[in-house]
Amino acid sequence: MAVSAIGLGATGLIELLLAVLTGSVGLLGDAIHNLSDVSTSAVVFAGFRLSRRPATERYPYGLERAEDLAGIGIAAVIWASAAFAGYESIRKLIAHGPTIHVSAGIAGAIIGILGNLVAARYKLVVGRRINSATLVADARHSWLDALSSAGALAGLIAVAAGRPWGDPVAGLAITVVICHVGYEVTAHVARRLADGVDPSIITAAEAAAGSVPGVLQA
Repeated sequence: MAVSAIGLGATGLIELLLAVLTGSVGLLGDAIHNLSDVSTSAVVFAGFRLSRRPATERYPYGLERAEDLAGIGIAAVIWASAAFAGYESIRKLIAHGPTIHVSAGIAGAIIGILGNLVAARYKLVVGRRINSATLVADARHSWLDALSSAGALAGLIAVAAGRPWGDPVAGLAITVVICHVGYEVTAHVARRLADGVDPSIITAAEAAAGSVPGVLQA
């Protein structure tokens, strides 16, 4: 996980620098998306470590809720990223802002695609080797992130073809992707804070208890 986070962090920083150089909001949105993924991984790791600490007199139930607090922070970062990327995209679309050094921006988008594809492949291989469903699922998320980078690339290609609106439109499309991720994370955190349980777990528990002799109802 740390290896993929470092790789995605480097990819996001390169995209961010090139976004500032070119003025590409599509590349900016993709850079923010990648960097927010890295920051959320770091927050999740910190929350997980805190939640494993033993109970104390001040915290007799331990710090298990630290993971939920980390989830709130993650959701806030994602929504703030979406708001910033969306604002910059709309502002450029209305003001007809220029995109310069388009070839450098295209190179940055390609780096974003390759970075996410390499991270996805690494997570998939490691996840299958250690039999981690979470890591395999995260690999699929990185595949989707590569599509986000492809959107930024398409916008810059449109600019190179004489369609200056292509970049801000790509930025808006990436903003929608970030909003979708924000919605999923927020819904997951809300379920945890409300002590929500997967109904299939209850069904399985009831079936297991019902198979025990003497148990009339679960």
